[in-house]
Amino acid sequence: MKYTIDKKEQYVVFTPMEEKLDSALSPKLKSELLTVQAEGYPNLIIDMSQVKYADSSGLSALLVGNREFSRNGGIFIIANPQDHVMKLIKISMLDKVFHLVDSLEEAAEAIFMHEIDGGDQEEDED
Repeated sequence: MKYTIDKKEQYVVFTPMEEKLDSALSPKLKSELLTVQAEGYPNLIIDMSQVKYADSSGLSALLVGNREFSRNGGIFIIANPQDHVMKLIKISMLDKVFHLVDSLEEAAEAIFMHEIDGGDQEEDED
């Protein structure tokens, strides 16, 4: 699996450089997300701008990341989801579970707000 990682002070930007998040790549994605979390980074932004397709195993990997980062009071944000991926997230009703934003700037701001609120904010975004 090809990807880039940009480590900031408060968060990590993880960018899969793959067009598909499917059963072939999902185990590797889960592993990489858990590795970042184990390194002590509380917050993660996954930049989905390169991912044009995801299947249920891809969503499952994202759910694992969401659960693990949230478990310790951090936040897991999906930024720049492409149309097909967004449709699948909505069909699966995971748009109520995931923190979804349209840009890395919005994601960074959400992390900033999350940190100010002490990690337990409930947001009412559409």
